[in-house]
Amino acid sequence: MSTVPMAPGGASGIPGFLPTHVVPPDGLATWTAPDGAEPTAPLDPLLPVRLVERRGDWGQVLCSNGWAAWTDARLLVVLPQGPPAAGGPLVRTEDARTLLTRVQETLGQYRRAMEDLAAGRTDTETFGRTTRGLRVGAVVDGDALWLYDAERDLWCYCDGTAMAALASTAGPGGDR
Repeated sequence: MSTVPMAPGGASGIPGFLPTHVVPPDGLATWTAPDGAEPTAPLDPLLPVRLVERRGDWGQVLCSNGWAAWTDARLLVVLPQGPPAAGGPLVRTEDARTLLTRVQETLGQYRRAMEDLAAGRTDTETFGRTTRGLRVGAVVDGDALWLYDAERDLWCYCDGTAMAALASTAGPGGDR
């Protein structure tokens, strides 16, 4: 993705980066300007981004590494910026450690496949078959944690003591 000119301080490895949205599971096309004239590389599926500007349906997003581009902001999945019903306690749904274990196992599967590919023990076709269907998403921000639950197709928020389902990638009535 091409870098879009940003205000000073928009350097790589942005201190205090806080995502506001996540890219949907199919990824998103991007452009250098909100006109659709010059496409750039697509955003990766489930990538946490910060929506920094909105012009109609267009949105300029910023990634944690300083990358910025324009995309269809209507398709971004909103991340909560605090616990639900801010100020009130989270309703305990389940222990976040179960979902964290699934995230860790999925990352382990991907890493093993990647290491096999890098070491020449497998080819790109086998790598694709091995990693097909793997899906994980996590944002850690101090004591706050957002985890993507691929089995239920939704995002969960955890404050260290309780976890609550907050954002689904499915539309109203479960449509995608």
